[in-house]
Amino acid sequence: MPKAIVVTGGSRGIGAAVARLAGARGWNVAINFAGNETAARGTAAAVEKAGGRAIVIRGDVASEADVIALFEAAVQAFGVIGGVVNNAGIVAPGAPVADHSIDRWRRLIDVNVIGAWLVAREGVRRMAKTRGGEGGSIVNISSAAARLGGAGEYVDYAATKGAIDTFTVGLAREVGGDGVRVNAIRPGVIDTDIHASGGAPGRAESVGKTTPVGRAGTAEEVAAAVIWLLSDEASYVNGAILDVSGGR
Repeated sequence: MPKAIVVTGGSRGIGAAVARLAGARGWNVAINFAGNETAARGTAAAVEKAGGRAIVIRGDVASEADVIALFEAAVQAFGVIGGVVNNAGIVAPGAPVADHSIDRWRRLIDVNVIGAWLVAREGVRRMAKTRGGEGGSIVNISSAAARLGGAGEYVDYAATKGAIDTFTVGLAREVGGDGVRVNAIRPGVIDTDIHASGGAPGRAESVGKTTPVGRAGTAEEVAAAVIWLLSDEASYVNGAILDVSGGR
């Protein structure tokens, strides 16, 4: 169904991989990025080379004004929006809960929870049939940490992703009858630079070896699942949380 989608955190990792695969389907992509404009424009170029159109929009998903501006730019560029990928997220350096600061928790909640809600809200406002939309699909990017807990490292990150799981189920039941499907992907250990941003650049390789399949996953493997959930091939999938975690 999607002819145009919005992808947050689209300059790198899973978001960039989703954008590229969407381009290969001929979809148009509005790519949100927070800071790395060069990388975002590289993703946009890859989308267009693959067969889609792309625009890039800087913004912090924790800012209501930035999220509204993102969707306004997407509609202005592409018209009807058919899909939203709620991918932007952050992690802090691994540490036990007793050593966490309140500022650390507030920032993670602002980006990973409030930001995801804002993006989903604006997507529903534009896709719900009772609001003048044509329906569509939202895919929230959660994490296997939501069920594993992140003990000793990322309990705060895991808690924010647990919130995403619950939000996904509730929103899916709320707007499914209005033409908007809502699902989530829970990636496991994926080889992206989010691990470096959390202070553990070698984590994907080391933890990946402990998974049942014996390796870390790739951004492209997660993106393939996202694209499927966005597409009409998943037309009866709503409120699902799909693990892409190598069995971990």
